Amino acid sequence: MHPALLYLPGGRLTLPELSAARLDGHVIELGEGYVPADLVESPPARAAAIAEIVPANTAACGPSAAWVHGAGDQPPARHHVRRAVPHRLRVVLPPRVVLHDTALPDDDVVTLGGILVMTPVRTMVDLALGLHRDPTRRPWIDLLADADPDLLDDAASAIDDMHRMPGARVARAALERAILRTR
Repeated sequence: MHPALLYLPGGRLTLPELSAARLDGHVIELGEGYVPADLVESPPARAAAIAEIVPANTAACGPSAAWVHGAGDQPPARHHVRRAVPHRLRVVLPPRVVLHDTALPDDDVVTLGGILVMTPVRTMVDLALGLHRDPTRRPWIDLLADADPDLLDDAASAIDDMHRMPGARVARAALERAILRTR
């Protein structure tokens, strides 16, 4: 997506101007900004819409990555990011961003819309493995499975390959339930 198609409040247009354009049907809300109403919503467009709040050297993960990859219509209320570098980071985060301070391997990250985003399979694995701590991730699993049902089998295989991973039983059961739901 070309950057000229993303309007962030306070950039070229103020928030009142963007709100008026939205009411007139010229733009729609997307993440932290606005895009033309006739623009096809894609993962790069969604990623670009949250680029302002994803700090450098981090990757969108969990529900944020799921939304970028096509899960659901609305972004999560709180965005999640993980370190994409091996060393610890000292970053000032916006109030709506949660930093998970574990490093992601390079194989689990893609660049979309100018930011790093966890791959779809790793996102599904991450959501499933986090269910035992945070049951609010379950709807994101279903939404991401609706966007790409093949992710469920790939994520289940990835979890099976992990040894002694906390939450693996709950994750595997959730993925099996989602596989049955999509078939």
